[in-house]
Amino acid sequence: MYRGIPYASPPVGELRFKPPQPPAAWSGVREATRPAPACMQSIVGSMLPWTREYMHNGAVSEDCLYLNLWTAAKAPSERRPVLVYIYGGGFSQGSIEVPIYDGAQLARQGVVVVMMNYRLGALGFLAHPALAGESPHHASGNYGLLDQIEALRWVRQNIAAFGGDPQRVTIAGQSAGAISAYLLTASPLAQGLFERAIIQSGPGALAAFGFASVSAMASPRAGAEQAGQKFADALQTTTAQRLRALDAKQFLAPPGANGGTRFGPAVDGWVLPQDPESLYAAHRFNDVPILIGMMADEGSAFGGYSAERAAQARALGRTATDEFLSARARVSRQPAFAYYFAHAIPWPQQPQFGAFHSGELPYTFNNLALLDRPWTATDRALAHTVSAYWVQFTTSGTPQKAGLPPWPAYVPGSQQFMVFDEP
Repeated sequence: MYRGIPYASPPVGELRFKPPQPPAAWSGVREATRPAPACMQSIVGSMLPWTREYMHNGAVSEDCLYLNLWTAAKAPSERRPVLVYIYGGGFSQGSIEVPIYDGAQLARQGVVVVMMNYRLGALGFLAHPALAGESPHHASGNYGLLDQIEALRWVRQNIAAFGGDPQRVTIAGQSAGAISAYLLTASPLAQGLFERAIIQSGPGALAAFGFASVSAMASPRAGAEQAGQKFADALQTTTAQRLRALDAKQFLAPPGANGGTRFGPAVDGWVLPQDPESLYAAHRFNDVPILIGMMADEGSAFGGYSAERAAQARALGRTATDEFLSARARVSRQPAFAYYFAHAIPWPQQPQFGAFHSGELPYTFNNLALLDRPWTATDRALAHTVSAYWVQFTTSGTPQKAGLPPWPAYVPGSQQFMVFDEP
């Protein structure tokens, strides 16, 4: 494991609210052993069903553009497939030091695993007319997505030194990380930086949260700038210079009525020239094989979740995923593999959460040992199978592998999913 490798310069001072810049060079050997601070965020400890294993509880800093890397390769010539994982957290929380994202078990199965920190909240996604006005692309916001793209460029340039194959890069993510991965398939700036994508609780799963379409994942430019201006007004700030002069902590808890503002990706005309649905419909997207799915109880962590609502959300989520994949199939030449994760973590103390949003992560990373739960032989077998599918897809662009249950490619309109449950 290599920890805290800088892939860009610290986005501080004049580099705040700007695209990431190359890191400073160094001479000699850099000891990649220290944990990197997370990008600026509020530390909440735990927030059920997300226990501390799912949360960042270490240091935070505006100087945060580092990545962690796991490899079992012994020589650069091995050219192992590469999995670049993007963490979730609603674009306001998360880091490469969250325990559940430990990539060691996947690396032992033959892939090189990379995770990058990316800017969060207002510091990562503030759109504002003053910032757009100084940009050569007339764009603002999406700094967090630009960080992810810069990390992918770093991987393309450097991963061979760690035994990775720069021509076999898979992007993957869950929740906000899944939204990021999907948006990267729509961004022209990410073209050629990856060959396949894994999308966990992204398009389709949004229906369980009440979103009508995948375009809800990226706000219209005018709305994003208006929200950003309102946020800045609450800080009594109107200029780009003043926005860069404020203490970073002020972006976490602004005064007044705007304290609840949430920031995320926007259609800025550059990173995202149009909303993703339009880019897909116009055949202007990065067409790669995808593995995509959702949890049975995506919304169980949120208020008002009842048995009746759960049944409705499950039907909506599966139907929305099917509709998304059917629409994609009309313009894509690449296969899709769909799953529905219905197995709940054994948790006698909190059975109400079921197969909750993020509940698949211990299985996909094969990290059951990191959580104190009454795991069974079924859980261990499922973790072995699911992680093997993820590794195989990263390796070849299909989860099909001898010794694993057959997982055929999605057929439009079929609602055919691989169901992860007992059995």
